[in-house]
Formats: sequence, C-alpha cells, structure tokens
Amino acid sequence: MNDASALLIQISGHDKPGITHALASILARHRARVLDIGQAVIHDALALGILVEMTEAMRSSAMLTDILLSAHSLGVTVRFSASTSDEYNEWVAAQTKRRFIVTILGPSIGAADIANVSGVLSGSRLNIDRIDRLSARTPLNPQSAAPRVCVEFNASGAVDEDALRTGLARLADSSDIDIAFQHESVWRRNRRLVAFDMDSTLIQGEVIDELAAEAGVGDQVRAITESAMRGELDFQASFRRRVGLLKGLPESALERVVERIPLTGGAERLVSTLKRLGYKTAILSGGFTFFGRVLQARLGIDHLYANELELRGGRVTGEVNSEIVDGAMKARRLAEIAAAEGLSLEQTIAVGDGANDLPMLRLAGLGIAFRAKPFVRASADQSLASLGLDGILYLIGVRDRDLEMPSA
Repeated sequence: MNDASALLIQISGHDKPGITHALASILARHRARVLDIGQAVIHDALALGILVEMTEAMRSSAMLTDILLSAHSLGVTVRFSASTSDEYNEWVAAQTKRRFIVTILGPSIGAADIANVSGVLSGSRLNIDRIDRLSARTPLNPQSAAPRVCVEFNASGAVDEDALRTGLARLADSSDIDIAFQHESVWRRNRRLVAFDMDSTLIQGEVIDELAAEAGVGDQVRAITESAMRGELDFQASFRRRVGLLKGLPESALERVVERIPLTGGAERLVSTLKRLGYKTAILSGGFTFFGRVLQARLGIDHLYANELELRGGRVTGEVNSEIVDGAMKARRLAEIAAAEGLSLEQTIAVGDGANDLPMLRLAGLGIAFRAKPFVRASADQSLASLGLDGILYLIGVRDRDLEMPSA
C-alpha cells in the first residue's frame, strides 16, 4: 500500500437517520477508499464502523477534523484506530478462515445459555464475528407473546468439528435450549426442498398405534413401534408384524383416527411459509397414505410417498398394497424428488424422529431430528425439541420480522 495504512472509524451513540450519510459524505469529499463497513443497532444504540485507506495526503487534510465536528453535531461519539499495511494485509488473508453458524433457540434464552455456548466456542478457538437475533423483539411481559427466542452466532476459525458438535450437544441436552451447528456456505440460505416424516413429526402421534388401539391390540403394537423407532428392530419386519395385528379392523376406524390426531405445533406456519418462499415439500413416511393424503390436501404438500393399507370388503386385510417405505426408500425418494425438481441434495432438508428417518437425514443437505428418540438425536447433525416445527425457519436464516412485513 506504499505510504498508506488502514484507519477504522468507530461511531457509537443514539441511532437516528442521517448519520451514515453525513460521515460518508465527508469521506467522499476527501476521496477516501472504503475498505470495509459494518453496523449494528441494539435498542437504538448504534455501533458503526467504517474502515478506510489512509494516505499521507489524508493525514495532512482536514478529514479527521471534519469527522469530529460532524459527529459532535450529530450527538455521537467517534474513535479512530490505525493499523499498518502489514496488519491490514494479515486481516485480509484471514477471510479464508472457515466460517460457521451456531444457532441457539428455545422458549427463552438466558445469560447463562449465552455464556455456556460462547464458552464452548472459545474453548474450541472459534472467534465470534457477529451475533444476530432472528426472533421477534422480546417483550418485558413474557405472557404477551409466544415464548420463542433465537440468537445466531457467526463464528470463524480452525476447529475440530466432531469435538465441537459433541460439546454443543452435551450443552443442549443439559438445558432447555436447542443448539444447531452449520457451515456458513452458499447453500445455507438456498435450500429448496423439505421432506418430512409424518408420524410424530408432522402429526402428534403414530397412526399405526391409534389404529391398533381401535383394534384392541394397542399395547402389542405400541411396544413394537417404540422398539423399531429406537432402531432395535428391522423396520420392514416390524411393520409387517404390526399391520398383521390390524386384520379385520373396519374402515370406519380409519376416519376416527384421522379426526383425532392433531398436527404438530408450528406445522401449518412452517409449510405455509415454505410455500410462500418457493420451496417444494414432501411427505416421506413409513405410515399410511390414507392419512398422508389428508395432510397433503390440508397443507398443500407437493409429493407424498407412504404405505398403502390394503382394504377388502370394508376391512383391513393385515397387508400393504405397495413396497414398504423404509429408511432406505425414504433416502431414495428424497434423491429422486430432488433430481426431478432440478435440485442438488445440498438444497434439501429432511425432518424426522425415528431410526428409519436417519438415511434421509444423513443424505439431505440439512438433516433435522425433530423431538426424536435419543439414538436418532445422537446420530443426526441437527436436533430440535424446544420449539414447534416452525423453529426450522430459523435454521435457514428466516427472521420473524421477515414474515411480519406486509407484502409489496
């Protein structure tokens, strides 16, 4: 940079319109080259930084005096910090550091949560470059709004990712918050397909267990279901055993089950938002199409793959009419849908709770274990349990205020 160095101009004070314009206008008059600029506002408190190239000619000019006088008239404080060309070049070279997104979300986030997460990051030698709040502003009266808080850390540095993930997972398990760890990349905000498991993910229950209750074999089927979801039984074999126990169940029982199983909290808000943003959606379920079609119509889901429960003479035969949708098929269908939509697998999200969801969770660009069994939580990259399904919006960078703004 020859005789040049870098000068950081730091502005702080009460935020109001016109501050950036006034200071940038002074820099423009002195033909300063802006090297970097950043700003944050917390509770109307402004922190603005402008990094400029500082030449010998500028040092002898009135630029700094003009900035001081302008800051005084605007009621803000200004501070100058200089760095040499070597220090500046070292800073530029650091832009190749790996960057990560660490998201904390839950009904509430306390100072201890922030201290604990930042402590894990610091212990892994990651630097926190930026902190943003994605949730709406928190009212002083906690009863006046739905309890939902999300804070996002942008961090950088060289790190042992496995050790860091383990540390964050342990922290989440011992608290009432969820912590997601993602690579900051071009894909992070460019996902375009979300595939959902159905039972205990989109809906609050297992359809086959409810059918079993109607058939009077609830305890038997529930025990098999729980073992299969924990990964203790082969899914296909366990599924055939459970369906076989439903033999003779009248078709009217299916309608009763449809009427009584509710959607998971946040499902409608999530899917409607995804549709608004141009995402494609899919249900990839080891459950049954008779319930999947109801959800598909209600939520506007684009793709549905599930098991066809065989009926004959108005009764369940104890068989299925199609190839059983197990974990391997879920992953295969996810890949097929992505290819048909012209998408990379990096642009896909998979959400599920059971062991048979793990293949698609691992294949997707973003795999999320939602209110999942411990085995699944430990095996998935991301795990959410503290909020409803719409908490997933935070993981793709959607802020609450983005959804509250009126359409143009």
